[in-house]
Amino acid sequence: MINFNGNITQEENLLTQNRAFLYGDGVFETVKIINNKILFLEDHYFRLMASMRVVRMEIPMSFTMEYFEEQILNLVQQKNISSSARARITVYRNDGGLYLPKTREVSFLIHATPLDNVLYVLNTAEYEVDLYKDFYVTKQLLSSIKTTNKMINVTGSIFADENGLANCLLINDAKNVVEGLQGNLFMVSGKKLITPPVSEGCLNGIMRKQILALAKKIEGVEVVEEIISPFDLQKADELFLTNVITGIQPISKYRKKEFTSNLAHLLVQKLNETLSEN
Repeated sequence: MINFNGNITQEENLLTQNRAFLYGDGVFETVKIINNKILFLEDHYFRLMASMRVVRMEIPMSFTMEYFEEQILNLVQQKNISSSARARITVYRNDGGLYLPKTREVSFLIHATPLDNVLYVLNTAEYEVDLYKDFYVTKQLLSSIKTTNKMINVTGSIFADENGLANCLLINDAKNVVEGLQGNLFMVSGKKLITPPVSEGCLNGIMRKQILALAKKIEGVEVVEEIISPFDLQKADELFLTNVITGIQPISKYRKKEFTSNLAHLLVQKLNETLSEN
């Protein structure tokens, strides 16, 4: 028997057996599907495998990239949303044990929802951010993977909502700026495009990798991975966030400083050209 919202019932609630819910013992990937194709499939697959190894999960022999692809596409096809969709695959350790699990075997759950646009569209509406300083990101390997423990992102999102902000920027325990709540941070200063190195505690983002590669092909743009301090934000010409679902999100304002979005426009154009070619 369990008590669920004040009602004593038979223990049929799957949450009592889900270690991702009980202990945050899970990892996940969120992918974008366009025209029945998973974007950046190989990058997502290898990051998921690396994440499972970091947290010492047993990887099933059947869990190949082809299996990963088949399971996601089968779901979006069944839902008739394969033209443009997002899907999340969550892998969690099977039930048993407390902090020490009784098994390292895993189960997975995939859910998918439709998206409005096939290609990436730059959102040029007002997008104001500020620092979130209640909690810090730690400079460690665990911060660079996607686990089901995202409390700092949840509380930061609530803070942003309460303060009329579109997003917040997270800082690490060295007080350097790491990333946004939903994506990696890029800063344009003169002809230099800067993003924090993964060693600072930011997510090893899939779109981050694509943007770094695209920007290196643009003549006159110097691309570097360097530490960004809060003071640097005030001097920047442009700030934007990246993730696989949104693509590139320009930041229009940080405190009293307003920004352009010239490079963001160019990068979205080149990103869509790359997708069209593939």
